[in-house]
Amino acid sequence: MSTTHPTATRHRRNGGDLVVESLAALGARTVFGLPGQHALGVFDALRRSALRYVGLRVENNAGFAADAYARATHGVAPLLVSTGPGALMTLAALQEAAAGSAAVLAIGSQVPLAGIGGGRHGYLHELADQSASFRGVVKSVHTARTASQIPSAVAAAWESALSAPHGPVWLEIPQDVLLAEVDVPPVTQLDATPRELLPRRELIAAAASRLTRARRPVILAGGGVVRAGAEAELLALAEQLRAPVATTFGGKGAFPWEHPLSLRSWMEDRHTTTFLEEADTLLVVGSGLGELSSNYHTFRPLGQVVQIEADLGKLESNHAALGIHADARAALAALVKAVGEDNDAVAARADHGPRDTGPAGEPGAEPPTPEAAVSALLARVHDRIAGQQLDLEQRILASVRDALPDGAVSCWDMTILAYWAWSAFDPRRSNALHSAQGAGGLGYGYPAALGVAVADPARPVLAVSGDGGAMYSIAELATARQYDLPVTWLIVDDGGYGILREYMTDAFGEATATELTRPDFVALAESFGVPAVRTSPERLRTDLAAALAAPGPSVVVLPARLRMFAPTHLDA
Repeated sequence: MSTTHPTATRHRRNGGDLVVESLAALGARTVFGLPGQHALGVFDALRRSALRYVGLRVENNAGFAADAYARATHGVAPLLVSTGPGALMTLAALQEAAAGSAAVLAIGSQVPLAGIGGGRHGYLHELADQSASFRGVVKSVHTARTASQIPSAVAAAWESALSAPHGPVWLEIPQDVLLAEVDVPPVTQLDATPRELLPRRELIAAAASRLTRARRPVILAGGGVVRAGAEAELLALAEQLRAPVATTFGGKGAFPWEHPLSLRSWMEDRHTTTFLEEADTLLVVGSGLGELSSNYHTFRPLGQVVQIEADLGKLESNHAALGIHADARAALAALVKAVGEDNDAVAARADHGPRDTGPAGEPGAEPPTPEAAVSALLARVHDRIAGQQLDLEQRILASVRDALPDGAVSCWDMTILAYWAWSAFDPRRSNALHSAQGAGGLGYGYPAALGVAVADPARPVLAVSGDGGAMYSIAELATARQYDLPVTWLIVDDGGYGILREYMTDAFGEATATELTRPDFVALAESFGVPAVRTSPERLRTDLAAALAAPGPSVVVLPARLRMFAPTHLDA
C-alpha cells in the first residue's frame, strides 16, 4: 500500500526557484530574512537550494544583520521579507545600510499582480504603492512582473548594490509570480560585475601636485576607505607625504591607531577641528564631511581641500574642493603612483619642512615635524578629557578593549559607551568596528553582531548596547541560541535612554520620557538558554574576557551610569 499522501504531487519549479537560483549564480551563500504569506514561494524554494538561511525574529533586525554581514564580507547580503508590514519593517535598517554603504539586496514579495497599480482590491498587506516607500531610502528600486524577468532583475539589483558606493537596493516580486510554474532550465550563470569607478587622470595629477607642494598636508579618512579596502594605499600615501591622518567615526580602522602620523578619531574635539582647518591642503577620502565628521558643521577649512568620494551627491556637498568622483582605493592607488613619480616636489617639501606657524608651535619657532605636531595634538586632547573627571568611562572602555581579542569584531548600538568608542576606541585592525552612526537608529548593535558572526563563526564578536537599545533586540537572543552564534552581548544598564537624559538635562534642566522599567537581563537571557552574568566596573575585564572565550552566545550586564565628555562645537 502506498504511503504517499493522496494530494502530494511532484514539485515543479516556480518563480521562487528562479530567485534562489539567481542569487546562487551571483555568488550568494547566505540569506537573511523572515517569511510571510506572500513570500512563501521563495522561502519554499530555499529548501531546494544550497543557500544558507538565517532567520531573525524581526524584519528590522534581519536588515541590521544583513547590513553587518555585507560590511564584514565587502559583498552583497540578500534579505528576504514579505509584503506590507514585513517590507516596511526593514526601512530603518535599510536607511542605516544606505548611510553606511552596506550592499543589502532586499527582496520583498508583493500582493498578486492584479492588485498592483493603485487599485483598492483589498488584498492582505496591500499598499497603494509599496515601492514608493523605498525610493527615498535605497539606491535603486526594481520590480519583476513575470517569472522570466526574475533572473535579470536580481542581477540588476545585485550590480546596483555592489557598484561604488555600495548600498541597499529593493526588489519586489508579486506573490503569483513567485508561485507561477516555470518551464525553463535552472539559472546557472549570471553576470552582475559592477563598473569600476576610476578617477580621471587630470584630477589625480592636480591633486598630486597640490599635495606634494603643500607645506603641511593632512588627510581625513572616512568610511569609504574601509568599504573600498583601501587601507594599504592610504598608509602608503600618508608615509610618502608624511601627512597626519585623522579617521572619521565611520572610517575607524582605516589607519593604524598607534602610527606616529595617526591623529586618531577625536572628531568632536575642537583641537582636532583646528588642526584639520589649518592644513594648507586637506585630502578628504571617503567622507562627505557631514555633521559628525565636521564637529557639527563648525569645521571651516583655511587651505585647499581635495575630496575623493564615490557618492556623487556628497562631492563638494559641504565644502568647496577639488572633487574627484572615484572609488577610494582606485583614487588612492593612483595618487600613490603620481606622488611617487613627482620626486622633485617631494624632495623640495622635505627640505623646507612644514610651515612655521600652526597649532603645534609659535610664529617664528622651529617648525615641528608632522609626527611632533600629531603628538602635541593628542596631548592637548588628552588633557581636555582628563580635566572632566571621567575616569569611570575611560576605565570601562579600556576594560572592553583589553578583554576583546585583537582579531575580534565589535558592533555598537547608539549608547554613551559607543559614543566614547567612536572617538577613543582602537579597533586594532580595519573593518573590525561597526556602528549605527550613519542613520543613528537604536537597536543596531546586537543583530549586527549576529550578522558578523554568520560571516565568520570562527571568531568571537562583541555587541554593545544600552538597556534601552537592548530592548529593541531581545527577541534575537533566540536567534543566537538557535544558530549557536559566538556573540557576547555587553548591556550597559543605566536605567533609561542615557544620552537623551544628558541632552535634555543640559538643554532644559531636567529630562522627560527617558527613564525605563527594565527586565532582569541576566534572568531573561538565561530563559533563552544563553549564559549571562552581572558584572561591575572592577570585574568587567575578567567577566567579559571569559564570556568572549566561551563557545556560543553569552550576555554580560554592567549596571553603570556613564557620562559623555563635554562637547566643543557649542563654543565654536
